[in-house]
Amino acid sequence: MKTNADIVFVEIGGTVGDLENAYFIEAMRELAYEEGPNSACFVALTYILEPQTLGEQKSKAAQLGIKQLMQLGVQPDIIACRATSPVTETVRQKISVYSNVPFERVISLHDSASIYTIPAMLRDKGLDFEVARLLKIEDRLNLRHERKSWAQWCDFTDKIDVAQKPVTIAITGKYTSVRDSYASIINALEHAGIALGAKVNIKWIETTNLTDTNVAEHLADVDGIIVPGGFGMRGAEGKICCVKHSRENNLPYLGICFGFQMAVIEFARNVCGLTGANSTEIEPDCKEPVIDYLPEQLKIEGLGGNMRLGGFDIELKPDTFAWQLFAKARSVRMRFRHRYEVAPRYIETLEKAGLVFSGKAPGQPIMQILELLGHSYFVGTQAHPCLTSRPLRPQPMFVGLVAAAMQKRYPKNNSPDCVTAVRNLCS
Repeated sequence: MKTNADIVFVEIGGTVGDLENAYFIEAMRELAYEEGPNSACFVALTYILEPQTLGEQKSKAAQLGIKQLMQLGVQPDIIACRATSPVTETVRQKISVYSNVPFERVISLHDSASIYTIPAMLRDKGLDFEVARLLKIEDRLNLRHERKSWAQWCDFTDKIDVAQKPVTIAITGKYTSVRDSYASIINALEHAGIALGAKVNIKWIETTNLTDTNVAEHLADVDGIIVPGGFGMRGAEGKICCVKHSRENNLPYLGICFGFQMAVIEFARNVCGLTGANSTEIEPDCKEPVIDYLPEQLKIEGLGGNMRLGGFDIELKPDTFAWQLFAKARSVRMRFRHRYEVAPRYIETLEKAGLVFSGKAPGQPIMQILELLGHSYFVGTQAHPCLTSRPLRPQPMFVGLVAAAMQKRYPKNNSPDCVTAVRNLCS
């Protein structure tokens, strides 16, 4: 794969000794050998135990893990020690002697209030320039550019602890017991909240048992809703209840992938009068399959072959809310991972009833962004916009959602409207 990058980061997960990652560790060893000296920098991440009953840190387990890595032919250049509290000098010295890694390159990566303060921790220890020295690229550093970039990062981190306006966003899904399932959504909300000066609190709502009779109770204290992606029928009707509550009560809403599809189904049932509307993923023989395979997908055989997967362009419809969110661009690129689409034969019916499809696949009847006019913020997309959110470049759809939630929570504070907030932060 060709790239203009000066450095390529490769992360190998798991634990040294696992069968699953042994092949990758060997591949990295061979890569470093073939490329020659100063071509690779190995950073080993280890964990320092601190049993509460003993009251001191123990390094023996970390030493054995590093020994096993060295037995596989990989000599670490840097060792990062994860721990609850700062790793003591004594422990670092033991690991240094045991691993043949200089003491100054055995660093403490103890728990921090925010993951975004870790770069400052690494910089304070000189690790950035140490890596440049190990790779012999010091002469290629642009120190003026480096200082400017670092100042931008510090501006971001300085905002983390000064967020003054709490808002609550509900994530309504069926994987809420495993929060890592929504890690990218959590991060995207954090990026948007920090940029807007808001502290985004997340309320996790399991949708399996949600109904029209109890949904208002569960959503009474939230300022916005996200219905995230998912597969299968469990929890789907509960998600549809959340969509209905949002639409009828002007509660800011962002539907992602499956959440986009649930918004279409809810609108078809309760606005268009298609009471039998559903997705063929949930109910294969439903009367009104508003969400279905496209005709060309039915011709594809093989597991995964009919998924829309990866990065695709979305053609934006002029003079729509989404068009304004994305700075009046003709198109925007996002990442996808889904199989079912809005059935083309229902598009006209949905649009006549007031649903706006503001983004579609270029040259194809594949609807990818929807919105509702007259609503404070009602947006859905088949894509996963959270995957392209970055700390210094928050994703417009999430900025819009948090901005709308702030307006709802603080109507007298003159908070910027969604479009203005996005224009100020994402342009």
